[in-house]
Amino acid sequence: MITREDVQSWIERLDGGTVELDELEPGLWRVRTQEGAEVVVNYASPVVILRVRVMEVPADERLRADLFRQLLTFNARELVHGSYGLENGHVVLTDTLELEGLDYRSLEASFDALTVSLASHLGSLAAFREG
Repeated sequence: MITREDVQSWIERLDGGTVELDELEPGLWRVRTQEGAEVVVNYASPVVILRVRVMEVPADERLRADLFRQLLTFNARELVHGSYGLENGHVVLTDTLELEGLDYRSLEASFDALTVSLASHLGSLAAFREG
């Protein structure tokens, strides 16, 4: 079985070892890329969860409906790893990986897919921000 220490050592190698890593509590890390993306990685046996908080859900009902339509389109057409979802009034981008059989390349692929998707979608999602 893949251990918490294995996952931490893999996180430290992401982006060629250039990420900034803060362990918030045992098995829960905040990972910052050079580009400023923040990904939370949670070792929660039997899975590892990667999560990015994207934005607040708009209060305006029409804007919210249009945002949800856009997120569903991204989920269906553009995401290889993970999906957009809602959590406590925020849009989040998450991916869950099973520890059994997990290796560095799989974690790296998920991390890269989330950060690249976020970077490419932020322009489109900016239209749904209020204020």
